[in-house]
Amino acid sequence: MHIRKATPDDAEAILGIILPTIREGATYALASEMTGAQALDYWMSTEKETFVAVDDGTVVGTYYLRPNQAGGGAHVCNCGYVTSAAATGRGVARRMCEHSLNQAKASGYRAMQFNFVVSTNERAVRLWKSLGFEIVGRLPGAFRHPQAGFVDALVMFRAL
Repeated sequence: MHIRKATPDDAEAILGIILPTIREGATYALASEMTGAQALDYWMSTEKETFVAVDDGTVVGTYYLRPNQAGGGAHVCNCGYVTSAAATGRGVARRMCEHSLNQAKASGYRAMQFNFVVSTNERAVRLWKSLGFEIVGRLPGAFRHPQAGFVDALVMFRAL
């Protein structure tokens, strides 16, 4: 598997990965009824660098990297990651996060922050912790999960 910067030619594959996650509504605070065009506009917007993980010629994951805030907070970045359902459990998210940490450091960021990790997304929380992220904040009941109801969202942080 290798990770590279996304191109416009990757849009259909990226949409096939992110749209089911958005529709599920269990891990991202995005409107589940977003159109495909809106989802792509969000994921591949100009303020983000978008990457794809490719395994044997197939896009199996995608992530974006962007400044978390403007101005005095622009030295901290933020990322979002989605792995295709077919590639879940194969280490794709770990590889993308490792790649994003290296990419962020090379781009001059001093830290990475995840603003809204849904607490019921236990696999992601375990993965981010294993990669050196700490929970620095908890937002009680901040996310309305489609099955679990109102659950906490976590703020996770790691210096680079």
